[in-house]
Amino acid sequence: QVQLVESGGGLVQPGGSLRLSCAVSGSIISIYAMGWYRQAPGKQRELVATITSSRHTNYADFVKGRFTISRDNAKRTVYLQMNSLKPEDTAVYSCNRVPSNPWDDYWGQGTQVTVSS
Repeated sequence: QVQLVESGGGLVQPGGSLRLSCAVSGSIISIYAMGWYRQAPGKQRELVATITSSRHTNYADFVKGRFTISRDNAKRTVYLQMNSLKPEDTAVYSCNRVPSNPWDDYWGQGTQVTVSS
Protein backbone atom coordinates (compact mmCIF):
# COMPACT_ATOMS: atom_id res chain seq x y z
CA GLN A 1 0.00 0.00 0.00
CA VAL A 2 1.38 3.37 -1.04
CA GLN A 3 1.45 6.07 1.60
CA LEU A 4 2.19 9.75 1.05
CA VAL A 5 2.99 11.78 4.14
CA GLU A 6 3.51 15.51 3.81
CA SER A 7 5.08 17.75 6.44
CA GLY A 8 6.69 21.14 6.91
CA GLY A 9 3.73 23.46 6.62
CA GLY A 10 2.83 26.19 9.05
CA LEU A 11 2.03 29.85 9.54
CA VAL A 12 4.45 32.26 7.93
CA GLN A 13 4.46 35.99 7.24
CA PRO A 14 4.37 37.32 3.69
CA GLY A 15 7.84 37.17 2.20
CA GLY A 16 8.80 34.22 4.37
CA SER A 17 9.94 30.73 3.46
CA LEU A 18 8.97 27.14 4.17
CA ARG A 19 10.33 23.79 3.08
CA LEU A 20 7.82 21.00 2.58
CA SER A 21 8.65 17.30 2.55
CA CYS A 22 6.73 14.35 1.16
CA ALA A 23 7.78 10.91 2.33
CA VAL A 24 6.61 8.01 0.21
CA SER A 25 6.34 4.45 1.47
CA GLY A 26 5.13 1.30 -0.22
CA SER A 27 6.69 2.14 -3.58
CA ILE A 28 9.83 3.39 -5.19
CA ILE A 29 9.57 6.84 -6.75
CA SER A 30 12.70 6.91 -8.89
CA ILE A 31 10.90 5.99 -12.11
CA TYR A 32 7.97 8.38 -11.65
CA ALA A 33 7.40 12.04 -12.24
CA MET A 34 6.36 13.52 -8.91
CA GLY A 35 4.64 16.77 -8.12
CA TRP A 36 3.32 19.10 -5.50
CA TYR A 37 -0.31 20.15 -5.66
CA ARG A 38 -2.30 22.60 -3.60
CA GLN A 39 -5.93 23.23 -2.79
CA ALA A 40 -7.24 26.44 -1.32
CA PRO A 41 -10.66 26.61 0.36
CA GLY A 42 -13.45 26.61 -2.22
CA LYS A 43 -11.05 25.97 -5.09
CA GLN A 44 -10.01 22.95 -7.11
CA ARG A 45 -6.70 21.24 -6.55
CA GLU A 46 -3.99 22.63 -8.81
CA LEU A 47 -0.55 21.41 -9.81
CA VAL A 48 2.21 23.63 -8.47
CA ALA A 49 5.46 21.95 -9.50
CA THR A 50 6.67 18.79 -11.22
CA ILE A 51 9.96 16.92 -11.20
CA THR A 52 10.52 14.10 -13.67
CA SER A 53 12.50 10.91 -13.11
CA SER A 54 15.43 12.63 -14.85
CA ARG A 55 15.01 15.66 -12.57
CA HIS A 56 13.62 18.06 -15.12
CA THR A 57 11.39 20.54 -13.34
CA ASN A 58 8.36 22.54 -14.33
CA TYR A 59 6.41 25.16 -12.39
CA ALA A 60 3.05 26.82 -12.55
CA ASP A 61 3.39 30.45 -13.57
CA PHE A 62 2.12 31.65 -10.20
CA VAL A 63 5.11 30.11 -8.34
CA LYS A 64 7.82 30.32 -10.98
CA GLY A 65 10.96 31.89 -9.58
CA ARG A 66 9.80 31.47 -5.97
CA PHE A 67 9.40 27.71 -5.46
CA THR A 68 11.90 24.89 -6.08
CA ILE A 69 11.02 21.21 -6.26
CA SER A 70 13.62 18.51 -5.63
CA ARG A 71 13.76 14.80 -4.90
CA ASP A 72 15.86 12.25 -3.04
CA ASN A 73 15.05 8.87 -4.57
CA ALA A 74 17.08 6.93 -2.01
CA LYS A 75 14.97 8.48 0.77
CA ARG A 76 11.81 8.31 -1.38
CA THR A 77 11.17 11.91 -0.50
CA VAL A 78 10.11 14.92 -2.54
CA TYR A 79 10.71 18.47 -1.35
CA LEU A 80 9.27 21.88 -2.10
CA GLN A 81 11.27 24.94 -1.09
CA MET A 82 8.93 27.92 -1.01
CA ASN A 83 10.36 31.43 -0.85
CA SER A 84 8.80 34.88 -1.08
CA LEU A 85 5.49 33.49 0.08
CA LYS A 86 2.33 35.45 -0.59
CA PRO A 87 -1.09 35.34 1.10
CA GLU A 88 -2.49 33.76 -2.07
CA ASP A 89 -0.16 30.77 -1.52
CA THR A 90 -2.32 29.78 1.47
CA ALA A 91 -3.57 26.24 0.83
CA VAL A 92 -3.20 22.59 1.76
CA TYR A 93 -0.18 21.24 -0.10
CA SER A 94 -0.01 17.59 -1.12
CA CYS A 95 2.28 15.48 -3.23
CA ASN A 96 1.57 12.71 -5.70
CA ARG A 97 2.63 11.33 -9.02
CA VAL A 98 2.16 13.44 -12.14
CA PRO A 99 -0.35 12.74 -13.49
CA SER A 100 -1.88 11.59 -10.23
CA ASN A 101 -4.43 9.11 -11.49
CA PRO A 102 -2.37 5.95 -10.92
CA TRP A 103 -2.18 6.94 -7.26
CA ASP A 104 -5.48 8.76 -6.85
CA ASP A 105 -6.46 6.38 -4.06
CA TYR A 106 -3.37 7.32 -2.06
CA TRP A 107 -3.63 11.07 -1.46
CA GLY A 108 -2.27 11.99 1.97
CA GLN A 109 -3.63 14.52 4.44
CA GLY A 110 -1.45 17.24 3.03
CA THR A 111 0.21 19.99 5.01
CA GLN A 112 -1.40 23.36 5.67
CA VAL A 113 0.47 26.46 4.58
CA THR A 114 -0.92 29.76 5.83
CA VAL A 115 0.67 33.03 4.76
CA SER A 116 -0.58 35.89 6.85
CA SER A 117 0.67 38.86 8.81
